[in-house]
Amino acid sequence: MSEAEIPLIVSPAWLEAESGAGSAVRVLDGSWHLPPLARDPAAEFLEAHIPGAAFFDIDGICDPDSSLPHMLPSPELFGRSVSALGVGNDSHVIVYDTVGLYSAARVWWMFRVFGHERVSILAGGLPRWRAEGRPVESGEPAIAPGSFTARARDDALVCSFEQVRATLGTGGAQIVDARAAARFTGEDPGPRPDLPRGHIPGSRNVPFDAVLDDDDSALGDAAAIRQAFADAGVDPARPVIATCGSGITACTLALALAAIGAEQVAVYDGSWTDWGSRADAPVESGSA
Repeated sequence: MSEAEIPLIVSPAWLEAESGAGSAVRVLDGSWHLPPLARDPAAEFLEAHIPGAAFFDIDGICDPDSSLPHMLPSPELFGRSVSALGVGNDSHVIVYDTVGLYSAARVWWMFRVFGHERVSILAGGLPRWRAEGRPVESGEPAIAPGSFTARARDDALVCSFEQVRATLGTGGAQIVDARAAARFTGEDPGPRPDLPRGHIPGSRNVPFDAVLDDDDSALGDAAAIRQAFADAGVDPARPVIATCGSGITACTLALALAAIGAEQVAVYDGSWTDWGSRADAPVESGSA
């Protein structure tokens, strides 16, 4: 299968049929949860995971020198880390999470940032896999190391604080916030109460679950995704910078935009955790 033929989303039936000895498919559990939930995704992985999967630790495969959570690592660190998970440059990586579609998109985006296009999302994640009666395993998997060399970071897919701030008032890019409406407006302090309430001035709010299906386990159809962005006044044909709390659900918006063919989409890696911690960053509250 050529890179042009790699599907953005694969079904549980597709994955089960394509997995097995000799397959180029490599399955990764990219589960992550907000700190207040006190869930341990690595421990949950050991309790139950898709056969042959490895655990991708979003909080571990990151920049060790950043004070911000799970920021992008160097290409060298990313390459070493995913090689240890059995991924090679020829692997077709399938990412899922234990919610359905929450943090898996972050892993999908990271692979794309480092030049790997052979990456797909499992529709419905582990919940749909199990609901369809497909098998799971427990315990630490035996992983044969791969050989993955990451390319230089694709900066067209990543935005820094300075780049986001430079767009304010220029109309050069649409800043789209994936957080829940109450966090965007400032009514809710969110999971990091030490940060100010509100949003980046001029940004629009498309809560990440607005682009999901009715049970919040997979992407909605193209018409529903387009409507969610249109309702917020966002034009997918123009450049978009996706942001959220700490760079996780912003990637779900990037995934949704990719699904409808948008080509100019970057993620603000530091997101509100970075923006809100800076004394020189302006903040707005209320509706967009």
